[in-house]
Amino acid sequence: MTIHQPIHADAARAPVAPPRSFLSMLVHIRSNGRDNGGLHVIETVVPSGDESPWHVHHDEDESFYVMEGELEVIVGDRRVRLGPGDFAFGPREVPHGFRVTSPGPARFLMITVGGRFADFIAEMSEPLADAVLPERAEIDLPRLVATAKKYGMDVFGPLPA
Repeated sequence: MTIHQPIHADAARAPVAPPRSFLSMLVHIRSNGRDNGGLHVIETVVPSGDESPWHVHHDEDESFYVMEGELEVIVGDRRVRLGPGDFAFGPREVPHGFRVTSPGPARFLMITVGGRFADFIAEMSEPLADAVLPERAEIDLPRLVATAKKYGMDVFGPLPA
């Protein structure tokens, strides 16, 4: 037997996540995986032309859902262009990454299940006073590689051209 009860908006609303700077991206950790069966949701805003490192997750699959702007997502040897409302899936153990191809910033969700992706984002990011794109900064690659390894990921360097 299944019992259905309405969930009131106040009870369903997650706490407001403070904005953070992660690799010069504006991120909000919307779901940390600890309170909901392992679902990690990171709302991400990335400036035009910026990209993630080429990397692989060993403990979780990663999906991308675009809300604004455009992304090129590379999964293994496959490339796809995504716009608002589009979705891409990057399975664990397959190298992947993204770059923003729209003239302005892209806003999208990075979604993983399992692993500790939100904890990785939290450790590699800094709090921001306001939800505005942070200034571009050099990536501390040795720290990124070591921290990624700690959370079940490998970082290989820049995306393939």
